[in-house]
Amino acid sequence: MILRVLVFFYFILFSSSAFSDEIPIIVISASKKPQSLSTIGTSTTILDEKFFNKSTEYFLGDVLSTSTTGANFFQSGGHGTASAIQLRGMPKRYTTVYIDGVKMSDPSSVSNDFDFNNILTSQVSRVEILKGNQGSVYGSGAIGGTIHITTKKGEPGFKKDINYSTGSHDTHNLSGSVSGGNEKSTYYVGLQRFQTDGISAIDHNNEKDRYRNNGLVASFSNKFADTLELQSNTRVSETYLQYDSVCVSDAFGCSATRDHSEEADGVESSTNISLIHKPIEKLTNKFTVANTYIKRVYAAAPSSENTAQDNYYGDRYAYLYQGNYNFNLDNSIVFGLEREDDQMGLNLNETGRIDSNSYVTSQYFDYQSRITKNLYGTFGARFDEHSIAGGGSNEDSHRATLAYVFDDKATKLKSSYGTGYRFPSLFEMFYVFNAANGCQFGGANCTAVGHTTAETSRSYDFGIEQSINPNLFIDLTYFNVKYFDALEGWAGNDAAGSGSTTQNSPSTTKSQGLEFTSKYKLNKMFNFGFNYTYTQTYDGAEYDNPANSNSAGSQMVRVPRNIMNLITNVKVPGYKDLDMTVRTKWSDEARDYGTGNANRNGNTGNSQYNDAELESYLVNDLSIRYKYLNTYNLFLDITNVFDKKYQTTQDYNQMDRSYNFGIKKTY
Repeated sequence: MILRVLVFFYFILFSSSAFSDEIPIIVISASKKPQSLSTIGTSTTILDEKFFNKSTEYFLGDVLSTSTTGANFFQSGGHGTASAIQLRGMPKRYTTVYIDGVKMSDPSSVSNDFDFNNILTSQVSRVEILKGNQGSVYGSGAIGGTIHITTKKGEPGFKKDINYSTGSHDTHNLSGSVSGGNEKSTYYVGLQRFQTDGISAIDHNNEKDRYRNNGLVASFSNKFADTLELQSNTRVSETYLQYDSVCVSDAFGCSATRDHSEEADGVESSTNISLIHKPIEKLTNKFTVANTYIKRVYAAAPSSENTAQDNYYGDRYAYLYQGNYNFNLDNSIVFGLEREDDQMGLNLNETGRIDSNSYVTSQYFDYQSRITKNLYGTFGARFDEHSIAGGGSNEDSHRATLAYVFDDKATKLKSSYGTGYRFPSLFEMFYVFNAANGCQFGGANCTAVGHTTAETSRSYDFGIEQSINPNLFIDLTYFNVKYFDALEGWAGNDAAGSGSTTQNSPSTTKSQGLEFTSKYKLNKMFNFGFNYTYTQTYDGAEYDNPANSNSAGSQMVRVPRNIMNLITNVKVPGYKDLDMTVRTKWSDEARDYGTGNANRNGNTGNSQYNDAELESYLVNDLSIRYKYLNTYNLFLDITNVFDKKYQTTQDYNQMDRSYNFGIKKTY
């Protein structure tokens, strides 16, 4: 595999042709290097530091729910409860998330995915959302796309920042930072404390579910010489949550009188240290050691499903090399070697901790070229080897993109095609149940399910971006995604058929749709942003008749067929420091799984497992910002202005009408 990468590298090195026109550079992460936005064939959404300085949302998930197409956000209640982003109709496990270049999927989760519930916005400076298959660069799981989050960094000089807000449900959010540096080194240290009494997550009682989040973000860089630089980033979040769990049967106390008062403590951290060496002008080498650590502790609580404490530990070390060679202004290649070591620790019911682990080694390249004056292309491939899955399996992924920019620079045609895969998680391989041999959740009699292999996928998209005049921009994209051999089957595996294990189901799951984005400046007073996503999905892992692909009952869970967002910004005449923003979101109905909580309505037996329907909803939020004395930024937010009751997860209400007001100061 390494030989294939080297052969391709040298082929490009000695056969590339030169183009003299200079391309303006905009930094994004489509190929792990600075690249002009106009040359990208991948559909991309960028939220920059200016955007986040204006944003008054507490959590990043709330920002992403209205700021991009093809993204569906759902949450099991109020602040801090389990939440996730689904890109292009794919379940959350098919979107990889990176914070400062560190992969954040949780090795201790069932399918190695990541929840967005603990990412606060105060230390976020930039988010880049790459939609479509990104497996050739980012590996396992990047089938729907990738989300890259960059925290704030220091700049030369000295800067202090403090923000405070308070609001409904006794919510308080305090953050502050100091940063600075000089031409050779920079630093940033930011602290945050968020706490709220919360709302009742479950929809049939009124007890409140509290949440607390203490956070730290820090970075440091030092340039030892023109050819050598050190960069490092750290993020730590310590949380406490009261939540309302789903019941699975009456045996666990699923009744109308149960208050569902569960508690969870968590730690979530990411750290990386990179050494960047640039021996010659055209070549840059980057060596990185990174760690992701996630700990979840579910405490025993009276009248709850938790009768004893459960502990989950996810730990990942990554050793990364990335090279970037620029042949000229128009041709370059990114190539790399990686190793990721995942470990999962599980201590259920305080019976003793059981550990399992695996690793993946990878090689990849991504070549970018200006093929003609107006045509830009990329081609990349990745080769991964898993230590356990399928008895130690190899998977490869490929991606090609094209972007054609017309001479007037106002029109761009874009397209991409990619293949991808997702290796089974540690949970899916090790944590099975077999009554016959006493194997239960990774116990002494359990061994890895070596026959489970990676899911595979292929996808493509094409679209057009058009600036009709200086005041109007539109972007229309069609996408089509399929993945095969889904790891979703839990089936009897002992003589009595009472065991369970993970299996590859002989299935094809589909998602296709349209993404439309527009920005329109009517005049000096009104600015509009509108996005619309149409998504038609077919859950092949649960339905085996493709004729049902148009049936709402065969849709992927929690994926509405239609989502619309309208953002209206108003600059008040005569008050240049005052502006108002109204965010309007409409979501179509969606399929979801029924839960054991249905028993409170008189259902018995297995009826709680029948599919449920999430109703459509229309929600409006209002934000008012005022800049005082050119130093203080005052704001007032009203979330869910008309107090609409709605759900994005079955049985769990979203926030009611809530107020948030505060102040930001930078000096």
